[in-house]
Amino acid sequence: MATAGEESQTQAGRHQEVGHKSLLQSDALYQYILETSVYPREPEPMKELREITAKHPWNIMTTSADEGQFLNMLLKLINAKNTMEIGVFTGYSLLATALALPDDGKILAMDINRESYELGLPVIQKAGVADKIDFREGPALPILDQLIEDGKQGSFDFIFVDADKDNYLNYHKRLIELVKVGGLIGYDNTLWNGSVVAPPDAPLRKYVRYYRDFVLELNKALAADPRIGICMLPVGDGITLCRRIS
Repeated sequence: MATAGEESQTQAGRHQEVGHKSLLQSDALYQYILETSVYPREPEPMKELREITAKHPWNIMTTSADEGQFLNMLLKLINAKNTMEIGVFTGYSLLATALALPDDGKILAMDINRESYELGLPVIQKAGVADKIDFREGPALPILDQLIEDGKQGSFDFIFVDADKDNYLNYHKRLIELVKVGGLIGYDNTLWNGSVVAPPDAPLRKYVRYYRDFVLELNKALAADPRIGICMLPVGDGITLCRRIS
């Protein structure tokens, strides 16, 4: 049995990796995945951006390295060319996407805070993929409404959402029109620190407790939406892939 000191040390060792949101019970197993599969294949620009993001006080907001690798592979598998990202932060997942797209690929990227994006922009520029990105600063909903008004329905191959959880359902109402039939929408954080199965009296951080009900509502709505096929994966903090079928 571990002593109180050993247990404290174990707890202190959790979540040391930037963007570590793994739901695996074993940190050693997560580290094995990173060191065996992720870090040896991580492109140098992504490594550089991950290290820059590590110094940001809100580095927990970044996409984890294993999820970045997953997104990069997924985009190549579906031959994505025209994509969208809502919620950019320093741009780690955005860079993973840009590196996966063909030379003429495009990403419409939205975030309310350009300052964080500009931390990663020099790395994105050095990687030679900045011309693929159309960054828009501000709330996403008016931009989505304008895209629909402009007749852009069905024009996106892939859409990744990692933003304000209280607007996920509002996003979904619009994104289901903008993604093509057969295209994918990825909603991040759908297992929300594992809090989706926590009892009502569980001790949770304020922001986790506040957004949990919105995440639960989203998960319920996606499961009941006949327009999509879904797959919820325990990658990072949970990602739900939605394939538009009608």
